[in-house]
Amino acid sequence: MHRASLFEPVQLGQLYLPNRIVMAPLTRCRAGNAEYAPTAMMARYYAQRASAGLVISEATIVSAQGRGYPDTPGIWSQAQVDGWRQVTDAVHARGGRIVCQLWHCGRLSLPEFHGGAAPVAPSAIDPQWKMLTAQGLKPTITPRALTREEIAATVADFGRAARNAMVAGFDGVEIHSSNGYLIHQFLSPCANQREDEYGGSTDNRARFFFEVLDAVVSEVPAGRVGFRLNPMMHRMHGLTVDEQTLPTFEHLVRRANGYGLAWLHLTEPYQARHTEGLAGWIPELAPYFRPIATMPIVSNGGFDCEKATLWIERGLCDAVAFGRLFISNPDLVERFRAGREVAAWDADTFYQGGERGYLDYPPAVV
Repeated sequence: MHRASLFEPVQLGQLYLPNRIVMAPLTRCRAGNAEYAPTAMMARYYAQRASAGLVISEATIVSAQGRGYPDTPGIWSQAQVDGWRQVTDAVHARGGRIVCQLWHCGRLSLPEFHGGAAPVAPSAIDPQWKMLTAQGLKPTITPRALTREEIAATVADFGRAARNAMVAGFDGVEIHSSNGYLIHQFLSPCANQREDEYGGSTDNRARFFFEVLDAVVSEVPAGRVGFRLNPMMHRMHGLTVDEQTLPTFEHLVRRANGYGLAWLHLTEPYQARHTEGLAGWIPELAPYFRPIATMPIVSNGGFDCEKATLWIERGLCDAVAFGRLFISNPDLVERFRAGREVAAWDADTFYQGGERGYLDYPPAVV
């Protein structure tokens, strides 16, 4: 049996990757302008990391209603499309590939991002979390439940965002259906207590995801579309794992198999301290979903080069996404390949804006 290498090419749908090292989506809060449009500074940041087999953009808001953090970029306006074109051109000029992660925060937001109005959600349930603002962390409030008409409009927002992403020069898109944001909220009984066709049964709770997926693949070839899941997110962003969690996500993946999608992006569990004896908990996701998913799997969460190599060689996943290591190591692929030491990141600069901790991490060899 062939043992694949981390540095070996791989095909994800219609995307050819020269290596299996993926840059994970990383919220950096650097679109500090009235249009929430990507900037020339952001183009430089992504270009520095273009040697990744695939760059997944930071989570990108599909509509003004989807905002939940300061200075995060959108993909609903012409100014935003033009800003992202700077980024994709810069990455392609370095020989890279980049896809846009499509995002709606749902109830993980605050009135200050919506002109004083309440954020929207599947149901009017406060996640009881604290959200980042320019003035520090602030507690969430009880959101407003979306109407059926608003759900349809939000689905259309995802479709428009997918279309805009291709106009902006992206090589594909990833649907952000994880980490407690709007799609994940619809999937989770603790956030979705609707009594219409979007709540209750597994099929109903998955309905919004598949409506979004249908809207996206109507604009982007399915072989250029991936989606991200974090089934084991527990006691974070207002979500909990229970006996319904795994059956829900198994259903989602089995049905998604029929679309011919490019990848399934799985975040491995990272809250073990909360999960001793928890019903429905599994410690490793890629090995669990490998026999279920017919599409390639991208694994994410706490990997180093050694662990990533092992999982690729064992066939547990097809590529591995790295987040914080790509923040502090723009040349991460080259460092891994040469066996060089990786640089540490400065967490204080993750969301502060500006070039410090963004453009100033040097490569190992200049």
